[in-house]
Amino acid sequence: MRQIGFPVSGIDPVPGHQTYDQQPARPERPQRDNQATARRAALTICTIADIAAGFLGLWIVLYLLDANQANAFVDFVHGTADWLSGWAQDIFTMDTENLRVALNYGLPAVVYLLVGHGIAARLNRA
Repeated sequence: MRQIGFPVSGIDPVPGHQTYDQQPARPERPQRDNQATARRAALTICTIADIAAGFLGLWIVLYLLDANQANAFVDFVHGTADWLSGWAQDIFTMDTENLRVALNYGLPAVVYLLVGHGIAARLNRA
């Protein structure tokens, strides 16, 4: 008996469309590994930037609330904030001491947040 019609083996009925028996294309393993590594790096950079800004913000709050600077914790926060904002010390020289501290430590905190989160966003897009 003779078959009528086209043979079905090896012919794609609608070129470019996915048939039901095919699995969707998954990214290759090296590409997924690179994306996971980039996300971990972005999270690490974000965390470091947040911690740096946190120390600077904490020092501003402790200073404005007149915390006991002889306390070991306050001294540690002050030393860390001085180290983190060393590049920005005395950018602003105001007569009002509270405003001077807020600006000289607040500017580095904002810069760390912007740069850290910007780099992290760039890594997540890659």
